[in-house]
Amino acid sequence: MPPHSFSLSETRHVLANTPASLDALIRPLPGALLDATEGPGTWSPRQVVAHLAWAEVDDWMPRVRRVISGEAFTPFDREAGSMRYAGWPIEKMLDEFRSLRASSLAELDALALQPASLQLRGVHPEFGSVTLEQLLATWMTHDFAHVTQIARVLTRHYGQWVGPWKAYFSALRAG
Repeated sequence: MPPHSFSLSETRHVLANTPASLDALIRPLPGALLDATEGPGTWSPRQVVAHLAWAEVDDWMPRVRRVISGEAFTPFDREAGSMRYAGWPIEKMLDEFRSLRASSLAELDALALQPASLQLRGVHPEFGSVTLEQLLATWMTHDFAHVTQIARVLTRHYGQWVGPWKAYFSALRAG
């Protein structure tokens, strides 16, 4: 089987479905679980949603536009979402994320990117030259990583009560 290559349509599909996935996973949770973390310096599900929403405002599509225009990226403040969305109920944050993501995808679709467009280059403040394909793959990977992070926080929270079944859950073992 040949190696799988980057697919803009697959990426778009994942990006379009992330808001509903998060909504189903965390909307019904009580506040204590929404604020659970893996320890100091880690994010709760609520903070992850704030971060994801803020990234729609200040990261993904602004950087796509900068790649296309040949401009350098501006630094992204990963923590700014927690300040912007402080005090928002989770329902409102999830709705905001869904709306912002829909707008991002509508803008992405309007660009009508062609395969050659994926090789356009932008300048990241830390990494230097990056391609549009790398940026879009990072956007999708970012979504997967944060959904995994939320699931891991919840797994570890509930995992404290599984008793001997802990042996079957790699996410509950140290290391």
